[in-house]
Amino acid sequence: MLYLKNLVYHPPAASEALLKQINLELGIQEMGLIVGPSGSGKSTLLEIMSGLAAPTSGEMHWRRQELTPDDLQQLAGLVFQFPERHFCGNSILEELRLGHPEISTDRVYQALQEVGLEQLSLYTSPQSLSGGQQRRLALAVQLIRQPHLLLLDEPTAGLDWSMRRQLVHVLSKLKQHRSLLAVTHEPAELLAIADRCWLIDNGKIESISSQALTQRLNVNTLDPFHHSPDV
Repeated sequence: MLYLKNLVYHPPAASEALLKQINLELGIQEMGLIVGPSGSGKSTLLEIMSGLAAPTSGEMHWRRQELTPDDLQQLAGLVFQFPERHFCGNSILEELRLGHPEISTDRVYQALQEVGLEQLSLYTSPQSLSGGQQRRLALAVQLIRQPHLLLLDEPTAGLDWSMRRQLVHVLSKLKQHRSLLAVTHEPAELLAIADRCWLIDNGKIESISSQALTQRLNVNTLDPFHHSPDV
C-alpha cells in the first residue's frame, strides 16, 4: 500500500505552495486516477512520487517503510507525457537497454510481451512505430526496471480512440502485478479500470468515486473540475 500524508510542495521561488496537504492511499494491484486541469499540480505530484523532486513537508510510505526520493527512484517508474518525444535509441533493443546494458534479451522480451509488442523485431526503429506502439514502448522502458509503482502522466494524450482503447487494455493487465497511478485531464477511457479516483485543482486534492466523477464529467462538459449547481 502507498500512503501520502499531508504532502506539501512549496518551491522557494513560488508565492504559494504548488501542492497543499496531499493525502491519498493506493493499494497493491490497484489503479489510481487523478483528474485535474492544466496547472493544477498533477505533473508536479508525479515528479515528487518518482523521486525527481523532494516535498517541502509531509510523508510518503510504501507499506510500512517511509520513502526518501532515492527510495522512490527505485520503487517507481515514471512515463512522461508524450514520452515518444524523448526516445534516443536507434532500435527497440537500444531504447530498452539505455542505461541498462546488462539487461538480458529474455528480460527485454518479457517487457515487450507485457505491453503487446513481442511480435516486433528488436531492431525496429522506435520512430517507425505507430503512436500507440510508441506509447506502449515507453511503458516497456519503465517495466524493464521492474517497478512496484508505475506513474503515468496523461497516458492517452494525443492518441485516437482505437489506440486509447488498446492502451487501456494494456494498463488493465499491468495492474495485475503492480500499482498504477495516472494523472490526466481527459479521464473518460481510464475510468473503466480505475479503482480509486481523486480530483486535483490549485494544488488541493479530494477523493471522489468513479461514479460521481463520471456524473460530474457528463454534467460539467465545459468545466468538469468544479461543481455544478445541478449535481
